[in-house]
Amino acid sequence: MKSKLVLLGVLISALFGCGHSKEAKKEAVSGPRISVKTVAVQPSEWAETYDATGTVRARHTAQISSRLMGYVREVRVRVSERVKKGSLLVVIDSGDLDANQRRAEAGRREAQSAAEEVEKAIVAAKSNLDLARKTHQRFKDLFEKKSVSNQEFDEATTRLEGAQAAYEMALAKQKQVAAKIEQAEQEIKAVGVNLSYANIVAPFDGVVMEKTVEPGNLAAPGAPLLTLEQEGSYRLEASVEESRLPLVKLGQAVSVAFDALDRTVQGRVSEIVPAMDAASRSFIVKIDIPGVPQLRTGLFGRAQFTLPARQALAVPREAVIVRGQLESVMVVERNQARGRLVTLGARDKSSVEVLSGLTAGEAIVCPVPADLVDGAQVEVRP
Repeated sequence: MKSKLVLLGVLISALFGCGHSKEAKKEAVSGPRISVKTVAVQPSEWAETYDATGTVRARHTAQISSRLMGYVREVRVRVSERVKKGSLLVVIDSGDLDANQRRAEAGRREAQSAAEEVEKAIVAAKSNLDLARKTHQRFKDLFEKKSVSNQEFDEATTRLEGAQAAYEMALAKQKQVAAKIEQAEQEIKAVGVNLSYANIVAPFDGVVMEKTVEPGNLAAPGAPLLTLEQEGSYRLEASVEESRLPLVKLGQAVSVAFDALDRTVQGRVSEIVPAMDAASRSFIVKIDIPGVPQLRTGLFGRAQFTLPARQALAVPREAVIVRGQLESVMVVERNQARGRLVTLGARDKSSVEVLSGLTAGEAIVCPVPADLVDGAQVEVRP
């Protein structure tokens, strides 16, 4: 206990007596009064905040890949280059597809030529059928009058049936040729779609962030060639502690600071990722932020969430005296300034929370004059 008292005496001596002789202290007590201003320590509502750090990500990022297997003929862009929607990025060699397209077009021409022949065959078959019907009708009338034999009538009937079969066969052939033409058309369309995949274009306006392909490389379906990021559309993905989950709401306004840009902007919570990181006991909150010059993916940012206000003792920052690790204030007691060690908590731009060392109603000096020492006579002015 004795050693603790000695240590406390040393600390107080270091705080308030460093560089002052006994004569200086006596002079301060008996000397002229120092004019000071005071503020009363009163409980007030303390707006507490919680800072969550995170990384800037683009809201829309696309990994550009090929839907064809083929060698890369051209790469039209460079890293950091800005591109417009529909701009040509990569060209895949399409020699095989060109050959398939020519083959499909040749098949269509052949089918169309056959269709012309079938049309002529149908016309001829229809004429033969009409003639056979008329002939059969005449033979039928004569047969009923007993003017022709049974054999002659049977031959007329057979010719009619043959003409009917030939006509139906021509119609069936027409359907087959039409089906071949349709098949050729579909093949041409399919080849055309595949040919369009050979020219890879930008899906939106953006910036090329990464390039993993060069001319001559083999492009495989699904393998990334470029990474494209939509410019001017960013969000901060901040890591928030598990215990702070009830404080975060969708649509909540959040202040986001970027130290590298020396700038603070207002963002809004757009998504709360439900999955929790078991290792860090935290979850990801995505905050949409407005476009800011020089804002880039990967930039460090701090999101400041406003917590419910609470009652706390707070004093102005300029009332606090800091010497090394010790923090104190000057309390006015019976027209004398008395140094008081305090324990401080949360801080904002103008105030600091006092956890211990002061009670409500006490008057402290603010601001603290440079020549004010412990025990000095003071005169409080308004």
